[in-house]
Amino acid sequence: MQIDKLRGKELDQLCEAVLSLQNIEECYQFFDDLCTINEIQSLAQRLEVARMLRKGFTYHKIETETGASTATISRVKRCLNYGSDAYQMVLDRVDKEEE
Repeated sequence: MQIDKLRGKELDQLCEAVLSLQNIEECYQFFDDLCTINEIQSLAQRLEVARMLRKGFTYHKIETETGASTATISRVKRCLNYGSDAYQMVLDRVDKEEE
C-alpha cells in the first residue's frame, strides 16, 4: 500500500478522528474544517467514479455525469483493479446500508 509510507502518529490521529465521527452531520463539519471545498468535491467525485466503474459505465458516461477527467477515472480504475480493495469494501458497505 502506498499509504504505508505515510504511516505514523499524524496519520493515525487522522484515521482515529475519522473513525470517531458518529453521523453524517459530524462528517460534514469535520471535512468542512479539514479540507477545502475542492478537496471535498474531489474525494466525493472519486468515490462516485468508483461506484460507476463497478456498475460498468463507460469512461465517456462517467466523464459526462461526474466531470471527472479521464486521468482521474483511470486512476480510480487502477485502484479498483490493483489497489487495497478499500473502494470495494466501502461501496459494498454503503450499498448494503442503502438496501
